[in-house]
Amino acid sequence: MEKFRAVLDLHLKHHSALGFCLVTLLTAGGERIFSAVVFQCPCSAAWNQPYGLVFLLVPALALFLLGYVLSARTWRLLTGCCARSAGTGCGAGLRAALVCAQLSAAAAVAPLTWVAVALLGGAFYECAASGSAFVAQHLCVGRDSSCAVQLPLVPCGQAQAPDVQNLQKELKAQSQVLGWVLIAAVILVLLIFVSITRCLSPISFLQLKFWKIYLEQEKQILKSQATEHATQLAKENIKCFFECSHPKEYHTPSIKDWHQISSLYTFNPKEQYYSILHKYVNRKDRNQSIKSSEGDAVVPVLGFVDSADMNSISDL
Repeated sequence: MEKFRAVLDLHLKHHSALGFCLVTLLTAGGERIFSAVVFQCPCSAAWNQPYGLVFLLVPALALFLLGYVLSARTWRLLTGCCARSAGTGCGAGLRAALVCAQLSAAAAVAPLTWVAVALLGGAFYECAASGSAFVAQHLCVGRDSSCAVQLPLVPCGQAQAPDVQNLQKELKAQSQVLGWVLIAAVILVLLIFVSITRCLSPISFLQLKFWKIYLEQEKQILKSQATEHATQLAKENIKCFFECSHPKEYHTPSIKDWHQISSLYTFNPKEQYYSILHKYVNRKDRNQSIKSSEGDAVVPVLGFVDSADMNSISDL
């Protein structure tokens, strides 16, 4: 039991990092399966380049879009956006743009992993590069006169000229170098971004940890209370239906209230609120909108606030 509790505590403390690691491993494994089982270079001057690029980039694009779909913040931003566009527009301009940038950064983990692993494997790049006239122009300098014609056959090992077939090693080397450069660049950019966001954080390290604990508890209690309230309301309505009676009065939040607590969180140093719900229940004027006020800003280090959703993505 103690071991299980330790594993659970580890998951709660590092669920974001563990999630990214799992996505990375699954993406890398998927790429290896595609490369070994599905991918078959046509070894054709007309088809090598588009075929190789499709396997290299299209799955990455699909994973990038899937990253948006699986993010709770995406649906928090979009749900009801068009219905409110007449009055407030789809988002609050710069704040919405900053949130989209954060969503894009998180969604880019899987596609970058795919491209990096594919480049290290070399198969996709070899096929695409061997069908490129630009690559052939540079690789075939000083080689057999039929090099440009035979280059598309290199990935299949069918090039007749030995010096042309040896270009496969050079293509693979180029692919792996690009793969390592991409990995190093991503790690460097990630390190710089995290360092800057933490450096500019308006709150301290320990308060940040407390903030995450609060959001976890708020999510669990909100889901529990919502389930209990919805169950009681459903029971009362069904009971009244079968008994042909009038239901008891149940107070539920209005549409305006739901819109308020579903809006994106913004940080204000003058008011220490840990979530949009915290801000909503502590507002001084019951008719006051909490969506924006003077001094509100989107803080990258607090991006996890909107991700703490009552429902999992599978329920959306």
